[in-house]
Amino acid sequence: MTVVVTGVSGSGKTTIGTLLAEALNCRFVDADVLHSEQNIDKMRRGTPLTDVDRAPWLAAINAVMLESVARDEDLVVGCSALKQRYRTQLAHGLSIRWVYLKGSVELIGNRLRRRTNHFMHADMLASQFDALEEPSDAFVVDVSAPTIAIVQSILAQLRAPRRSSTPD
Repeated sequence: MTVVVTGVSGSGKTTIGTLLAEALNCRFVDADVLHSEQNIDKMRRGTPLTDVDRAPWLAAINAVMLESVARDEDLVVGCSALKQRYRTQLAHGLSIRWVYLKGSVELIGNRLRRRTNHFMHADMLASQFDALEEPSDAFVVDVSAPTIAIVQSILAQLRAPRRSSTPD
Protein backbone atom coordinates (compact mmCIF):
# COMPACT_ATOMS: atom_id res chain seq x y z
CA MET A 1 0.00 0.00 0.00
CA THR A 2 1.22 3.48 -0.87
CA VAL A 3 -0.31 6.33 1.13
CA VAL A 4 0.32 9.99 0.31
CA VAL A 5 -0.55 12.51 3.02
CA THR A 6 -1.27 15.86 1.36
CA GLY A 7 -2.06 19.39 2.45
CA VAL A 8 -0.62 22.86 2.59
CA SER A 9 2.57 23.58 4.48
CA GLY A 10 1.91 23.41 8.21
CA SER A 11 -1.07 21.04 7.93
CA GLY A 12 0.84 18.25 9.67
CA LYS A 13 2.04 16.03 6.83
CA THR A 14 5.31 15.10 8.53
CA THR A 15 3.86 14.59 12.00
CA ILE A 16 0.82 12.63 10.84
CA GLY A 17 2.75 10.78 8.14
CA THR A 18 5.43 9.66 10.56
CA LEU A 19 2.90 8.41 13.11
CA LEU A 20 0.85 6.72 10.39
CA ALA A 21 3.93 4.93 9.05
CA GLU A 22 4.81 3.78 12.57
CA ALA A 23 1.28 2.41 13.02
CA LEU A 24 1.48 0.64 9.66
CA ASN A 25 5.02 -0.58 10.40
CA CYS A 26 6.42 0.91 7.22
CA ARG A 27 8.75 3.63 6.00
CA PHE A 28 7.86 7.33 5.89
CA VAL A 29 9.35 9.68 3.29
CA ASP A 30 9.02 13.44 3.67
CA ALA A 31 8.92 14.65 0.07
CA ASP A 32 10.54 17.92 1.12
CA VAL A 33 13.89 16.11 1.41
CA LEU A 34 13.69 15.37 -2.33
CA HIS A 35 13.61 19.06 -3.30
CA SER A 36 16.69 20.40 -5.05
CA GLU A 37 18.84 22.95 -3.25
CA GLN A 38 17.69 25.51 -5.84
CA ASN A 39 14.04 24.89 -4.92
CA ILE A 40 14.77 25.13 -1.21
CA ASP A 41 16.71 28.37 -1.74
CA LYS A 42 13.78 29.84 -3.70
CA MET A 43 11.31 28.96 -0.96
CA ARG A 44 13.64 30.32 1.74
CA ARG A 45 13.62 33.61 -0.15
CA GLY A 46 9.79 33.53 -0.17
CA THR A 47 9.49 32.77 -3.88
CA PRO A 48 6.82 30.20 -4.78
CA LEU A 49 7.97 27.37 -7.03
CA THR A 50 6.87 27.12 -10.63
CA ASP A 51 5.66 23.95 -12.33
CA VAL A 52 9.06 23.77 -14.07
CA ASP A 53 10.74 23.87 -10.63
CA ARG A 54 8.46 21.12 -9.35
CA ALA A 55 8.74 18.68 -12.30
CA PRO A 56 12.00 16.95 -11.23
CA TRP A 57 10.81 16.88 -7.63
CA LEU A 58 7.54 15.17 -8.57
CA ALA A 59 9.46 12.67 -10.73
CA ALA A 60 11.78 11.88 -7.81
CA ILE A 61 8.84 11.26 -5.46
CA ASN A 62 7.18 9.01 -8.05
CA ALA A 63 10.44 7.06 -8.43
CA VAL A 64 10.71 6.50 -4.67
CA MET A 65 7.13 5.20 -4.57
CA LEU A 66 7.68 2.94 -7.60
CA GLU A 67 10.81 1.49 -5.96
CA SER A 68 8.83 0.76 -2.82
CA VAL A 69 6.12 -1.03 -4.80
CA ALA A 70 8.77 -3.02 -6.70
CA ARG A 71 10.13 -4.20 -3.33
CA ASP A 72 6.56 -5.02 -2.21
CA GLU A 73 6.87 -2.56 0.68
CA ASP A 74 4.19 -0.33 2.14
CA LEU A 75 5.10 3.36 2.17
CA VAL A 76 3.72 6.61 3.55
CA VAL A 77 4.78 9.84 1.85
CA GLY A 78 4.16 13.39 3.07
CA CYS A 79 3.81 15.68 0.06
CA SER A 80 1.87 18.89 -0.49
CA ALA A 81 0.58 17.81 -3.94
CA LEU A 82 -1.62 20.90 -4.01
CA LYS A 83 -2.87 20.56 -7.59
CA GLN A 84 -4.60 17.69 -9.32
CA ARG A 85 -1.98 17.61 -12.08
CA TYR A 86 0.72 17.09 -9.44
CA ARG A 87 -1.23 14.22 -7.93
CA THR A 88 -1.67 12.73 -11.40
CA GLN A 89 2.10 12.92 -11.97
CA LEU A 90 2.79 11.37 -8.58
CA ALA A 91 0.36 8.52 -9.21
CA HIS A 92 1.77 7.57 -12.62
CA GLY A 93 2.07 3.77 -12.58
CA LEU A 94 0.79 3.51 -9.00
CA SER A 95 -2.31 2.89 -6.94
CA ILE A 96 -2.23 5.50 -4.19
CA ARG A 97 -4.40 6.00 -1.12
CA TRP A 98 -4.66 9.79 -0.65
CA VAL A 99 -5.11 11.52 2.70
CA TYR A 100 -5.90 15.25 2.66
CA LEU A 101 -5.14 17.17 5.85
CA LYS A 102 -7.59 20.06 5.79
CA GLY A 103 -7.44 23.08 8.05
CA SER A 104 -8.28 26.75 8.19
CA VAL A 105 -5.87 29.49 7.13
CA GLU A 106 -5.90 30.80 10.72
CA LEU A 107 -5.03 27.47 12.35
CA ILE A 108 -2.30 26.58 9.88
CA GLY A 109 -0.93 30.13 9.86
CA ASN A 110 -0.54 29.97 13.65
CA ARG A 111 1.33 26.68 13.31
CA LEU A 112 3.69 28.09 10.68
CA ARG A 113 4.46 31.17 12.77
CA ARG A 114 5.53 28.89 15.67
CA ARG A 115 7.64 26.63 13.45
CA THR A 116 11.39 27.22 13.31
CA ASN A 117 14.15 25.91 11.03
CA HIS A 118 11.92 25.22 8.04
CA PHE A 119 12.31 26.78 4.61
CA MET A 120 8.58 27.44 4.18
CA HIS A 121 7.64 30.76 5.72
CA ALA A 122 4.21 31.71 7.04
CA ASP A 123 4.01 34.56 4.53
CA MET A 124 3.88 31.98 1.71
CA LEU A 125 0.77 30.30 3.12
CA ALA A 126 -1.62 32.45 1.09
CA SER A 127 0.03 31.26 -2.13
CA GLN A 128 -0.41 27.64 -0.97
CA PHE A 129 -4.13 28.12 -0.36
CA ASP A 130 -4.44 29.98 -3.68
CA ALA A 131 -2.85 27.04 -5.51
CA LEU A 132 -4.78 24.36 -3.59
CA GLU A 133 -7.14 22.17 -5.58
CA GLU A 134 -8.75 19.99 -2.93
CA PRO A 135 -8.57 16.33 -3.92
CA SER A 136 -11.87 14.60 -4.64
CA ASP A 137 -10.45 11.08 -4.18
CA ALA A 138 -8.84 11.45 -0.75
CA PHE A 139 -9.76 10.75 2.83
CA VAL A 140 -10.37 14.24 4.22
CA VAL A 141 -9.18 14.78 7.79
CA ASP A 142 -9.78 17.89 9.90
CA VAL A 143 -6.40 18.93 11.30
CA SER A 144 -7.93 20.74 14.26
CA ALA A 145 -8.50 17.33 15.90
CA PRO A 146 -5.88 15.87 18.27
CA THR A 147 -2.99 14.15 16.47
CA ILE A 148 -3.81 10.67 17.77
CA ALA A 149 -7.45 11.04 16.69
CA ILE A 150 -6.32 12.06 13.21
CA VAL A 151 -4.07 9.00 12.90
CA GLN A 152 -6.78 6.68 14.24
CA SER A 153 -9.29 8.10 11.77
CA ILE A 154 -6.91 7.56 8.86
CA LEU A 155 -6.12 4.01 9.98
CA ALA A 156 -9.83 3.19 10.20
CA GLN A 157 -10.41 4.52 6.70
CA LEU A 158 -7.40 2.67 5.28
CA ARG A 159 -8.54 -0.59 6.85
CA ALA A 160 -12.15 -0.25 5.68
CA PRO A 161 -13.06 -2.20 2.55
CA ARG A 162 -12.48 -0.16 -0.59
CA ARG A 163 -15.61 0.95 -2.37
CA SER A 164 -16.13 -0.38 -5.85
CA SER A 165 -16.22 2.19 -8.62
CA THR A 166 -18.71 0.13 -10.61
CA PRO A 167 -22.42 0.06 -9.81
CA ASP A 168 -23.89 -3.09 -8.25
